[in-house]
Amino acid sequence: MLETTTSAIRPPDEAAMAAARELHSRLTKPAGSLGLLEDLSVRLAGLAGVCPPPVPEPAAVAIFAGDHGVHAQRVTPWPQEVTAQMIGNFLAGGAVVNAFARQAGASVTVVDVGVAHPLPVPEPVPAPAPASGSAASGPAVPSSDLAAPRLIDASVRRGTRDLSVTAALTRDEALAAVLTGVWVADELIDAGADILLTGDMGIGNTTPAAALIAAFTGADPLDATGRGTGVDDETYAHKVAVVRAALARHTPDPSDPLGVLAAVGGLEHAALAGLILGAAARRTPVLLDGVIAVSAALAAAAFAPDAVAAMVAGHRSAEPGATVALRHLGLDPLIDLGLRLGEGTGALLALPVVTGAVRVLHEVATFDSAGVAEK
Repeated sequence: MLETTTSAIRPPDEAAMAAARELHSRLTKPAGSLGLLEDLSVRLAGLAGVCPPPVPEPAAVAIFAGDHGVHAQRVTPWPQEVTAQMIGNFLAGGAVVNAFARQAGASVTVVDVGVAHPLPVPEPVPAPAPASGSAASGPAVPSSDLAAPRLIDASVRRGTRDLSVTAALTRDEALAAVLTGVWVADELIDAGADILLTGDMGIGNTTPAAALIAAFTGADPLDATGRGTGVDDETYAHKVAVVRAALARHTPDPSDPLGVLAAVGGLEHAALAGLILGAAARRTPVLLDGVIAVSAALAAAAFAPDAVAAMVAGHRSAEPGATVALRHLGLDPLIDLGLRLGEGTGALLALPVVTGAVRVLHEVATFDSAGVAEK
C-alpha cells in the first residue's frame, strides 16, 4: 500500500502553473501585489493540474494522538495521562482546536494511534440544527457545528519505547502507523474534504520531533530542539542531551525514512507522514500545523520528494526546529503568531488565507472584463 501510494505522487503540473501565472497577470491588480498568495495559488493549480484550482473547502482536521516512552526521561513536566485527557476534551468540543474548527467550518477527527492510558468516554455532544437558510448559502461543509468530533481507534501500540534506550518502534509498527495515516487521508477525501489539516496530541512529542528534524536535515540537536510546553533551562538542556544521545545511539539514515521513524519517531509523527503521502497521491493539499507536522513532513518528503507539492505551511511555530524543517522543505509559512500549541490550531487560523488565495483566481475580474485600463 505504501509503494502504491508513493508511486501515485507526481510532480506539479507545469501547464496549470503557467496558466495560473498568466491569469494573475490579467487580473485587476498590480502584478505581484498579493505577494505569497499569488505563489500559493500557482502551487495549488500545479497540484490540482487545473487553473483555477478547486476552492479548498470543505476542510477536515485529522488529530493523531500517541504517547512516548522518552517521557520517562523527564523531558516535560506534564504527566502522560494528559494525552488521553485532552482527547476527551477534543471529543467534548472544549479545546482550542474545536473553537477554531467551528470558526472555520472544519470537521475534526481524532485518531488514536498509540495513546498509553485509557481514553475517557465523554457524554455525546448533540449536533445543533443548521442556521436558517444555511443550506442555500453554499455547499454542505462538514463542521463541528453540525457534527460532533469523532474518534478513530487505530492504536498500533500503547505508546512508543524510550528512544534514548532503544528504537522507539519496530519497522512494522512504524509502517502500520504510516499506513493508518494514508487510510485516514483516503477516508476524509472520499467523504468530501478538499483540504486536509494536520493535528497532533502527545505529551513529550516535541522530543521525537526534534530528533526527526535533526536526522532528516543534519541540524545540530540544539538548533532542532525547543522548549515544548515551556520547560525551564535545566530541563531544556537535558532535553537537548537526550536528543543528541538518541541520534548518536541510532545513527538514523535519512535515506531510509521508515528506519528514521522507527528509531526516533512517534506513532503520531509516522501517521502524519502517511496522511501527507495519502493526500499528495490524491492531489489534495495538506495544510501543515506546527513542529510535529513539519517533522512528519520531512519523513513524507523522504518517502516521496514530490509530496512537497501538496504541502502548505500554515504557520511558523515558536519551536526553532520548525523553522529548520520549513527551510529544508523550501516552504514559506503563511502566518507567524508565535504559536506552539499544536492540535491543528495554527493550520486552522491559516485556512482562510489558503482559501482566499484560490478565490482570487475564481472571482477577480480581468482588466478586459472589468473595463479597467492597464498601465
